Amino acid sequence: MSIVFSQLRAFHAVAEHGGFTAASRVLNVGQPTLTIQVKELEEKYGVELLIRKPRRVELTEAGAALFEITRGIMKFCDEAHDLLAAHGKATKGHLRVATVGPFHATEIIAAFKQSHPAVHVSTLLGNSERTLRHIIDFEADVAILAEVPEDPRVAMIPYRTHRVIVFVNRQHPWFNRRSVKLRELADQPFVLRERGSTTRRAFEAAVESAGLKIRPVFEIESREGVWKAVEQGLGISVVADFEFVPHPNLRTLEISDCTIKTRYSIAHHKDRAHSPVIKAFIESVERMSGAQRPRRAR
Repeated sequence: MSIVFSQLRAFHAVAEHGGFTAASRVLNVGQPTLTIQVKELEEKYGVELLIRKPRRVELTEAGAALFEITRGIMKFCDEAHDLLAAHGKATKGHLRVATVGPFHATEIIAAFKQSHPAVHVSTLLGNSERTLRHIIDFEADVAILAEVPEDPRVAMIPYRTHRVIVFVNRQHPWFNRRSVKLRELADQPFVLRERGSTTRRAFEAAVESAGLKIRPVFEIESREGVWKAVEQGLGISVVADFEFVPHPNLRTLEISDCTIKTRYSIAHHKDRAHSPVIKAFIESVERMSGAQRPRRAR
């Protein structure tokens, strides 16, 4: 016997919002109705999905596994609505963008909004590993990330490549230099992003490949935090060239004997390639990429 969709929807809402009362408000369905639907689902398959507590519910192991499935199901239902609503009309809906930073995201979103002003856009910030996870778990529609392992569930569209550079504060002996050699960095105290950071992974891979070791002294999960720590003299750091914001107390230096690059991509779940709003976003990115490619001389 097939599962009744209303039962799955009731279970998903209760699991997502932590209780029957909150779920009933979201679905605009009476709480007794939701209680009956979830109970029927449990009884039909002889499994406990929720542990009822006075003020909230908790998922059992089976409930957590089912919730992973229903997240995808409910997202596809939203896409079906968007597809039908957008057919023959301007693209509408909600686009969730997971990104490793605001720099590329704001540029792309601004171009996208010019063509699709009716789409509401929200962002999730995090390192590349976390950003990829948002796509896999259907928590985001598209992502802007770099240097992550390939995943068969995720489509990757190359976007841009950037160089990794060093930056120091005004009191550092290198402040008036233009470049530095890779081996010189081994003696320096480093302020670094967390281990999932794209720039950090690329930099550490290059250092290891050269047979060198660096000396991390401070780790922080924020670009702004890294810049502030360097400005305060806690150490030096590295950044993708496009991310650096000019500052009177900070100076960038090229790594003269080694080219370290980070390759950025646009990602989406392959099962969601049909989504009108995702298609529109990808098309916007492709138009931008085409416009930014230098023309060949004739």
